[in-house]
Amino acid sequence: MEDYCLWQKIMMYYRYSGTKKTGMKKKYFLSGILFLVFSFIAEAKTTSDSLKFFAAGNPLIQYTGRIDFTNPNLPRFWQPGIYITLKFKGKKCEVILNDEVLWGKNHNYLEVVVDGVEKRIQTKSARDTIIVAQNLSEGIHTVVIFKNTEANIGYVEFAGVRCQKLLKPDTKPKRKIEFIGNSITCGTGSDVSEIPCGKGEWQDQHNAYLSYGAITARAVNAQYHLSAVSGIGLMHSCCNMNVIMPKVFDKISMRNDTISWNFYKYQPDVVTVCLGQNDGVQDSVTFCNNYILFIKQLRGYYPKSTFVLLSSPMADSKLRNFMRSSIESVINSMNKQGERKIHSYIFEKQFPSGCHAHPDLKEHRIIASELTAYINKIMKW
Repeated sequence: MEDYCLWQKIMMYYRYSGTKKTGMKKKYFLSGILFLVFSFIAEAKTTSDSLKFFAAGNPLIQYTGRIDFTNPNLPRFWQPGIYITLKFKGKKCEVILNDEVLWGKNHNYLEVVVDGVEKRIQTKSARDTIIVAQNLSEGIHTVVIFKNTEANIGYVEFAGVRCQKLLKPDTKPKRKIEFIGNSITCGTGSDVSEIPCGKGEWQDQHNAYLSYGAITARAVNAQYHLSAVSGIGLMHSCCNMNVIMPKVFDKISMRNDTISWNFYKYQPDVVTVCLGQNDGVQDSVTFCNNYILFIKQLRGYYPKSTFVLLSSPMADSKLRNFMRSSIESVINSMNKQGERKIHSYIFEKQFPSGCHAHPDLKEHRIIASELTAYINKIMKW
């Protein structure tokens, strides 16, 4: 757009300078062109310089998720579903981010949502200045920066924002939900809108923003955390992973099992647990005992939360039946021990249309629709 505007100015100068009629010497014409070019550059620089920098520690910047604030002006986060909300005045907004670029090649995907319009982008280097909004109407706008990729793609650090004026964002919703799970909850393999399955890097099809948990939370107007890791299980994880959910649930980066999380920072009204796909069909007694221990662990962190135990949306009929009976046994056992705020929801269909038999974006919307209706029912929302 800027190049086009410059070209328009040059052509207008050419037409009205009298070059054709007066035979102006070439050097004078070129001098005029150079003057226009440098004027345009100066104008662009002035426009850019009118943006002010606001460091990540500015209290007007709103954060949601498990984030390491050891350096408040460079908060670091790993988990999918971490989101940062900004409200600004003006036509343009830029954000400055650092990407771990894990193993020298991984680049994180982000969802950028400007005034409700979403766009999926990818970082390009270890430090990026990303134009998240430009050529907007004068006025007040809202931007959400959302981590689409999961912990083992590497961390993202938020350095700050450049805009004309930063404003106080809207108050966060009072309702809070946490979604515990594996790759399904991460949104892994769901988005083939740009790169098809089997092409590119593993993270190219990740989209946590359009995963069932994120969609459900937005549908009920709730804050949300996605406490999920691909391949993780309740008692057995796949892919030679040396962590299981009960071991890493108290960490900021669950995949790396590092940095303790302070549970007082986020006390959810609802906690959904979607584990079992990577455990597979196990000895029922052993599986149920491990599940009960995890529920007791959760109750220690969340004394007032309502728990919803979910079957796996990827499960075939054999695993679904195992999950159904196991979850029923867990709830019966917990009820006998005085636990009342615990429920279950079984997905009666398998959702395998995404990459590696994961749900695709359409199926995530279906899963979210079922879960939204159930949560509204039990919570009377």
